[in-house]
Formats: sequence, structure tokens, C-alpha cells
Amino acid sequence: MFITQAFAQDAGSTAGGGFGSGMEMIILFVPLLVIWYFLLIRPQRSQLKKRQETLDAIRRGDQVVLGGGLIGKVTKVIDEKELEVEISDGVKVRAMRSLIAEVRVKGEPVKADS
Repeated sequence: MFITQAFAQDAGSTAGGGFGSGMEMIILFVPLLVIWYFLLIRPQRSQLKKRQETLDAIRRGDQVVLGGGLIGKVTKVIDEKELEVEISDGVKVRAMRSLIAEVRVKGEPVKADS
């Protein structure tokens, strides 16, 4: 009546459609990976390198912004991981070097306490 018979297609008739081999996938994804590398990975690595150089160059007298937004002046470099920062007159805190958000001003060295 209104129902027609359905016939299954054999494998030989679909050879032209779809992805036939893995080589086509490689041809599609290699340019994508190259673009991804040059637009995302490489700039991020250069920013990370620049930040690390900035953090390594922190010396006494530099004005820094801590991760919480506090602004202070570096009074002492304790070791390669910690700094002593004066956030107000006579108020000194120890801060992790990696948590420094920004180095604002390269200042002159702080006078040594006598």
C-alpha cells in the first residue's frame, strides 16, 4: 500500500563519502595545530618568561603590588622565594615572590635601619 520496501546499502556504494583514511584527518588537523601554537602557546610562553624575569629582578626599593592589592616598597629580599615589603610606615610583611602582581616603580634603595 503506502509502505515501500527499504534496501540496505552495501559497502561498495559508500566508498566516496565520509573519511576514507587517517591521512585526511592529519591533513585537516596539522594546520590547525600550527595555528594554535603560534596564536596561543608561543605568546603565553613569552609572557610567562617575561614575568619570571621581572620577578627575579625585584630588588630593595622597588614598589610592588601584592596579590591582594596592597602596594608597598620592598625593604629586604629574604631569599629567592620571599620578600619583606613595607606597606606602611613601620608595618612590614613577608610576601611570596610568586604572589607579586606587579612591579610598579624601580626606586632607589631603602635606607638601612640603624
